[in-house]
Amino acid sequence: MYFSKYVKIYTCCLALLGFCAGNSAAQQAGPALIPMPRSVKTDTGSFIFNAGTLIRTDVKEQHAVDYFTGQLFSRWKFNNKVATGTTGDGGLVITTNGAEQLPDEGYRLSVTPAGITLTGRNVGLFYGMQTLLQLFPEPANGAVAIPCVTIEDAPRFGYRGLMLDVSRHFFTVEQIKDLLDMMAYYKLNRFHWHLTDDQGWRLEIKSCPELTQVGAWRVPRIEFGGNTLPPQPGEKATDGGFYTQEQVKDIIRYAAERHIEILPEIDVPGHSMAAIAAYPELCVTRNKDIKVNPGSSFAKWFPNGSYEMYEDNSLNPTDERVYTFLDKVFGEVAALFPYLYIHIGGDECYKGFWEKDAAVQSFMKMHHIKNTHELQSYFILRLNKIIQSKHKKLIAWDEVAEGDVKDSITIMSRFGEKAAISQIRKGLDIVLAPGGNGLYFDYAQSTSDQEPSSHGGDAPAWKAYQYNPEYSSLSAKERKHIMGVEACIWTENIPDVSKLQYMMLPRMLALAETGWSDETAKAYPRFAGTALPLHLERFDKAGINYRVPTVFNYTDSTIATGSFRFEVAQPPVQGARIYYTLNNRPPGDYDHEYTAPVTITVPKGKTITLKTVVITPAGRRSIVTRTVLDNSHKSENK
Repeated sequence: MYFSKYVKIYTCCLALLGFCAGNSAAQQAGPALIPMPRSVKTDTGSFIFNAGTLIRTDVKEQHAVDYFTGQLFSRWKFNNKVATGTTGDGGLVITTNGAEQLPDEGYRLSVTPAGITLTGRNVGLFYGMQTLLQLFPEPANGAVAIPCVTIEDAPRFGYRGLMLDVSRHFFTVEQIKDLLDMMAYYKLNRFHWHLTDDQGWRLEIKSCPELTQVGAWRVPRIEFGGNTLPPQPGEKATDGGFYTQEQVKDIIRYAAERHIEILPEIDVPGHSMAAIAAYPELCVTRNKDIKVNPGSSFAKWFPNGSYEMYEDNSLNPTDERVYTFLDKVFGEVAALFPYLYIHIGGDECYKGFWEKDAAVQSFMKMHHIKNTHELQSYFILRLNKIIQSKHKKLIAWDEVAEGDVKDSITIMSRFGEKAAISQIRKGLDIVLAPGGNGLYFDYAQSTSDQEPSSHGGDAPAWKAYQYNPEYSSLSAKERKHIMGVEACIWTENIPDVSKLQYMMLPRMLALAETGWSDETAKAYPRFAGTALPLHLERFDKAGINYRVPTVFNYTDSTIATGSFRFEVAQPPVQGARIYYTLNNRPPGDYDHEYTAPVTITVPKGKTITLKTVVITPAGRRSIVTRTVLDNSHKSENK
């Protein structure tokens, strides 16, 4: 069996995933809040909240209070009365009085035995409500005991984003709304909507109807991969879907009620096969046989990272018809989406067909463009002028910053620290979304071959949690160019909402804390050992899919030892059970159940294989971990 790493440890204790007994941060439990507020002061006692608790408010934006009372009713059937004004004793007071002293998006929450006071304005008030809702335990006899606490809170970054690719696999309006609800609960405020790519055009453009009539549909295939059959002659394109502009307006309204801005992405000039399938004249080959890609391979990748496309998926940057097309598309996008920014992709643009085209080469000579990289920069500059004419700002992936940036653009940086620092020192504002730091949620959540199919890579939740976006080599002034963080979910291997939830959770909660909480407020043992088990229990009860954390923070390892103490402070999901075997067989709910610490003695010259599995109350299972306890004294680093 594959070993992700070989660990040689001569102690009998092993670091667990935040669940090891004796961890001081885990013992200082406090409220199980995600993301962790800036300041939390706990006190003894609690406030008893029930359906008869009066809510008094001076908030003029009644919809904010309505949202909160709606959550109380939908979750716990509390139908509380709301009174105008804040005079009186007890109950819950929601007020803007004193909120002018709070930071942007900040709030103050005080819970005493006599009552609750929530202070904030606009979005800060909304986030305070989310924190208060997280403090509610499950009701007992129609009431909840909310622990006494004082919280002062505001976010670390203004941009806290999640990207969903709906081109590779389409998700319904209701599924998008469910995602927005979860984002709001964990204080994420930017939904990056990747609407177009080679595998589907998902947004209605009324001036270009074939984008959805043709570009939104592909031939059905079970999965993406090198063995996936490309479209066959005469085969009907029946798999896909798109959002009408009315549906998009509905989603935008829904997001706005939750203080989430939506960043639309129209990916050009590369990743444009769906658009080219609808309008072949937009590419240099003008190939009318190009179809929307169903997940089959259309490129050859080389060891140095370069690639060669078999089919043309890039717009022609020298054709005026392309800019007329882009003006129509981005004009409708700009009119539809209120957010200041529009994402134009700009990544992985194959230039081989440009290099072979005589008309393109002639254009480059005429305009003194030295190479096709400069030609892409020419395209980006012209597109930026189009976007600016719509009173919007352009944001794009790293590649658009590789040349001589002469215009105002923003970078969504995915290539890591070196690239981000270079972009910042060019004076560019950036959003950090580096896959290497755990922010690509289409990557596997461990190196185990038991993980479901994924894009590759290794992005466990702890990696997203421990990522510190404010690189130490940057000055305080340079750090001001960091707008925030974002995680990306590319969906080549995510065909439905169940797999989406599994790949997203619990990593999205780690992202939430990385984007919101100050570095000094973060503590992974508290997050994973105290807060996360309770939140996962809620997912378990709600029927939401997620990856069940393992007992250990590794999946395969070897420890050189003669005695091993297997000790777990609590399971990684509240109410879950842990089973284990010592005979190298996969454990199930019929094997040894962990109920108390176990000391495993390994005879001299022998090895014992400890395997563990976590099974939640709803029956969800973690992957199996494998720990080889080696007392043979012949172990060598591998």
